[in-house]
Amino acid sequence: MTRTLTLLGIESSCDDTAAAVVRHRPGHLAEVLASDIVGQTSLHAAFGGVVPEIAARAHVERLDGCIERALAEAGISFADLDAIAVTAGPGLIGGVLSGAMMAKGLAAGLGLPLVAVNHLAGHALTPRLTDGIAFPYLMLLVSGGHCQYLRVDGPDEFHRLGGTIDDAPGEAFDKIAKLLALPQPGGPSVEAEAALGDARRFDFPRPLLDRPGCDLSFSGLKTAVLRTRDALIASKGGITAQDRRDLCAGFQAAVADVLAEKTRRALAMTALDGSPLAVLAVAGGVAANKAIRARLETVCSANGVSFLAPPLRLCTDNAAMIAWAGIERFRLGMVDDATFTARPRWPLDARAPGMIGSGKKGAKA
Repeated sequence: MTRTLTLLGIESSCDDTAAAVVRHRPGHLAEVLASDIVGQTSLHAAFGGVVPEIAARAHVERLDGCIERALAEAGISFADLDAIAVTAGPGLIGGVLSGAMMAKGLAAGLGLPLVAVNHLAGHALTPRLTDGIAFPYLMLLVSGGHCQYLRVDGPDEFHRLGGTIDDAPGEAFDKIAKLLALPQPGGPSVEAEAALGDARRFDFPRPLLDRPGCDLSFSGLKTAVLRTRDALIASKGGITAQDRRDLCAGFQAAVADVLAEKTRRALAMTALDGSPLAVLAVAGGVAANKAIRARLETVCSANGVSFLAPPLRLCTDNAAMIAWAGIERFRLGMVDDATFTARPRWPLDARAPGMIGSGKKGAKA
């Protein structure tokens, strides 16, 4: 399919309600004509994390407004769309269902094709939206709920080299923020404190560096920070502002060290077949962390690999990446109907064994 395509994307997998319009002319970079995102931070602030029921209700209330604003910003109407793409999983099932039902209703009413998109594929394909890079490339998907290394060979071809067996880095950042009484979301809060701290004061573990491969674990690191905080409270009756900064700095340095070493290993693994990859792309909210990004850039430079991180607005959850993934699939004839199922768990690499701790419902990612 070589014609110009314009797709509406809908994203509601967690706590961001989003709609976007993306247009692509073959041979050119895609254009994000509009992207509307409504966050829910204020709705969940009192609870220290995302409450699934509150998130789902907010999506229902906000989706139609997001779509209307996206179409208005793009200067188009429903009649100008070629298809609708929507996140079908993985994510909080109430939120995923909200977006899926909206997309199904619109597609049925307008007579438009429907493309069900894996939220993780949206992140993994974002470098092609922003920079038009060619397959294959190495992707580090590092966010609040997911962390994995992927060799990306096509719009529906992902090979997992490794991933987290417990907490994802973004989840760990949120939990560290909570135990140190910092605002949510935790990533920016911990990073801001770490910038003023001494990363060498506390000797935190670098989990799984003593084992081969690219799998990661951050639960033990989180526990080490908790125990150090408790020891400070027991000995001093509390923690000072500088204690908090040093705890954040030590934690962030440990995460950066682990990701740097695992990235080096992932690059080495892709080179074993004699055709090393030329690009490491990183996406997900944690990709916005300056210290972690700097470490990854250093690893890439040392290995002669280009480093690519999309703009922050496209690293975190958004609907432009869903629209783009929909375009990639639509061009290959991958169209769905109204019987597709919203999925709380949906691994990109179905051939890879489930990660440890993936739960009764199977691998999340």
